[in-house]
Amino acid sequence: MKAVNHRHLPRSLGLLAAGLGGLISGALLVSSFNAASTSFAFFKPDAVYPQPTPMQLKAILHYATAKVVPQQSPAEIRLSFDVLVSIAPCNFLVFGLGHDSLMWASLNPRGTTIFLEEDPSWVIGILKNAPSLHARPVKYPTRLSQADSLLSTYKSEPACLPGNASLRGNNRCKLALCDLPHEVYEKEWDVIMIDAPRGYFDDAPGRMGVIYSAAVMARARKKSGVTHVFLHDVNRRVEKAYAEEFLCKKYLVKGVGRLWHFEIPPAKSTDLHATTFC
Repeated sequence: MKAVNHRHLPRSLGLLAAGLGGLISGALLVSSFNAASTSFAFFKPDAVYPQPTPMQLKAILHYATAKVVPQQSPAEIRLSFDVLVSIAPCNFLVFGLGHDSLMWASLNPRGTTIFLEEDPSWVIGILKNAPSLHARPVKYPTRLSQADSLLSTYKSEPACLPGNASLRGNNRCKLALCDLPHEVYEKEWDVIMIDAPRGYFDDAPGRMGVIYSAAVMARARKKSGVTHVFLHDVNRRVEKAYAEEFLCKKYLVKGVGRLWHFEIPPAKSTDLHATTFC
């Protein structure tokens, strides 16, 4: 989610205020109403709602005055927005950090939202303006140039197979993110968004390990319900191929623009000897 050139294009301040400012305000309204009632088709002016969090108020101010825009389109944002406001507060893990991170955190009021970013200097820069964000720098061991070989050979390593797959300390599987911050492994994530690391030149880390690891996290879920996984940039060959291999087309519930939404259930006991994720 680190900024690239198209993310810094200035737009009309009024348009941004009406668009993203309105989006955040709408999130406050719907998420507050969701907390008060299980049926939130209509806003009730005389109802009592929880007070907005400081982060939500800061997000409204930020996006009403900012001159940078999120990487995702309004339609793509709405796809994740609808899920977040329906289940918040939740555990929300975001691979990537950017000018839109304050928005994502504000859409999960009173929940846990963690951002993982490949560039430590970018983390420092973003946190200067949004110190309330929970962001951690991480290192990725892969390179995009390895994508084809990793996909074609992972089945030869038993530690990569779905029945044996784990993350923390799994040095044998080259796709497993085995050295993330401990807090990542200690929670079950209700929503995982993949919008990083970079994956548009050969020496970039690519998103192969992130996609694989998101699938492992989702399959290891013990709580009821599914894990919502959002993958951005599915117009790119590697993202699409790895999504079809590990996140599975049968769990794809919706796609908008360059964003796919998967609902992945926990693995069944009969999957212990499976050799494929799908």
